[in-house]
Amino acid sequence: MTRQEAEQRIAALSAEIHRHEYAYYVLDNPTISDYEFDQLMGELKRLEAEFPDLRRPDSPTQRVGGRVSSDFAKVPHNPPMLSLDNAFGADDLRDFDRRARSLVDDEPVEYVCELKIDGLSISLRYEDGIFVQGATRGDGETGEDVTENLRTIGSLPLRLEPADGRLPARMIVRGEIYMEKKVLEDLNRELEAQGKPLLQNPRNAAAGGLRQKDPRKTRERRLDSFIYNLVEAEGFPVAKHTESLDLMQRFRFKVNEHRFLARSIDEVIAWTEEWREKRYDLPYEIDGLVIKVNDLAQRARMGFTAKFPRWAVAYKFPAEEKETVVEGITLEVGRTGAVTPAAELRPVRIAGTTVKRATLHNEDNIRTKDVRIGDTVIVRKAGEIIPEVVRVVPEKRPADAVPWEYPRVCPVCGEELVREEGEAAIRCVNPLCPAQQYRAILHFASRDAMNIEGLGEALVQLFLEEELITDAADLYTLRERRGALVEIDRMGEKSVDNLLAAIDATRQNLIHRLVYALGIRHVGERAAKLLADHFGSVEALETAKPDEIQAIAGIGPKIAESVVEYFASPRSHDLLRKLRAAGVNMVGEKKAAPTEGPLTGKTVVVTGTLTRWGRKEIEELIERLGGKSSGSVSKKTSFVLAGEAAGSKLDKARDLGVPVLSEDDFANQFGPF
Repeated sequence: MTRQEAEQRIAALSAEIHRHEYAYYVLDNPTISDYEFDQLMGELKRLEAEFPDLRRPDSPTQRVGGRVSSDFAKVPHNPPMLSLDNAFGADDLRDFDRRARSLVDDEPVEYVCELKIDGLSISLRYEDGIFVQGATRGDGETGEDVTENLRTIGSLPLRLEPADGRLPARMIVRGEIYMEKKVLEDLNRELEAQGKPLLQNPRNAAAGGLRQKDPRKTRERRLDSFIYNLVEAEGFPVAKHTESLDLMQRFRFKVNEHRFLARSIDEVIAWTEEWREKRYDLPYEIDGLVIKVNDLAQRARMGFTAKFPRWAVAYKFPAEEKETVVEGITLEVGRTGAVTPAAELRPVRIAGTTVKRATLHNEDNIRTKDVRIGDTVIVRKAGEIIPEVVRVVPEKRPADAVPWEYPRVCPVCGEELVREEGEAAIRCVNPLCPAQQYRAILHFASRDAMNIEGLGEALVQLFLEEELITDAADLYTLRERRGALVEIDRMGEKSVDNLLAAIDATRQNLIHRLVYALGIRHVGERAAKLLADHFGSVEALETAKPDEIQAIAGIGPKIAESVVEYFASPRSHDLLRKLRAAGVNMVGEKKAAPTEGPLTGKTVVVTGTLTRWGRKEIEELIERLGGKSSGSVSKKTSFVLAGEAAGSKLDKARDLGVPVLSEDDFANQFGPF
């Protein structure tokens, strides 16, 4: 094939593949089979390999993922990507309407109602119809360049389709990157099978996927997009927001079909009521609705506050509450022995899922709310995630319903339950309780503890049932029982060898992981690190006195008492003896706490997603520099370190006048590290 023929064929293949991608990713109406699509893509790759100088920047092959990034460059937003003020009901919407109309001398105002997609905001720039740059929202003023990762998202056009036979010389649009609920379920099934931590929700999964250093990892997340705002399109003037949405569709952006033009605020309110239930039928999550003034000239007259546009508002749905019946109350034993009650419910649909069980928290909560078996109760999802009983409907209580009495013995092992003075939790104090062992082993193997990849709930349960292990230390003896493991259903030689290798790899973990993995009450990851750094070995920690432990900055009397109590237990002695015999590392480097540093006396709150450090890394760095890391913003906060998608903590800091630093600000002021 001549160079000229190759150039013509590459152009034709690119155009054809772009059409098929639009049909598949945007219209959800594929026009050819996957096999035929792969054939076209394969031919294009071969031609580009043979004639590399003919590969175009908008080639469909560039979706596979370009360079692996070691960092994300900063991209300024002009105009800024502001957040929206919130409305929580009809009264708030009417107030918004009154304010909006007053700013345009009570002219009639139309509103465009759209879904508020629960994802990650992005800004895209095109030049002569070619995608050249994409950035996250960041702090609204400056975002991160994630161009290569965005190229992997099939619904984002790499090359625009001409409108009226023309393309803008420059175009900027904004939208949302999201993950469908079914994609999250599929990915979590794959992760669970591999024994890896699950993705928590679609929004976090999308945000994490878009900020991967390797674009190939982003592609694995199967992300999608909706574009909702036209910032600039040279040569294509529009007067109304509805016109801009139509124009973006003509350029082949994926624009959400669920939008409504309201002629009055009454029509807006009716639309919000309509979506209160319909939202659960969507294949993706929304965290509200967005109401925008349609006329762009009116928007210009309305202007902005310091934080929000005056011409738009985000409507938040009220927490959904449903009535159902308590059919029973059951108990679950946790790894520290805490016995938590739950209400077994007559199935009821709340926030898009069927709820059969709701937490009752503890004995005091049951007594305060007077929850009884047979009661009709109001149930909601706390944060739209965890079902909880809100209150009882006393007028519907059956005549024979009696107060529920908390059992005095463990439902699993039958040992006496204990409630310590000053605590709400009731505990099983039997260290041999099977329920505690199961959860203790899961905790030991978890990512932030010893991090044994491939060891999930099902395998731990199976190993306990088969009597292959009785505690976490026995995991290190499984190699001696490889033959028995291979015989277990669904394991297989490769899976067994991978698991054994993963277990072996943890023998040389740093000791703060082991201290956390032991599951000592009140000792979280941060406390485990402080203890490991101070004492330098598990042996020194074992023999430490309460006042020695409490002398460590950041360790209080409750933790000190709990540590001493743990190491006084014969069961703990036995576990540690077995771990030592298995060759698990018990010694680290004793580190003196920093007495002085650039952050000495400062309290820092970290919010949002950072690019240079993980959350644990930045908290450890703050402590090394002499500062204290806090989880809440107050007037005593020295400054807030804000990353991508910083939320309410950032808003509170601004309201209180607390200084806000970007990652660059932090590095420039307190580095080098």
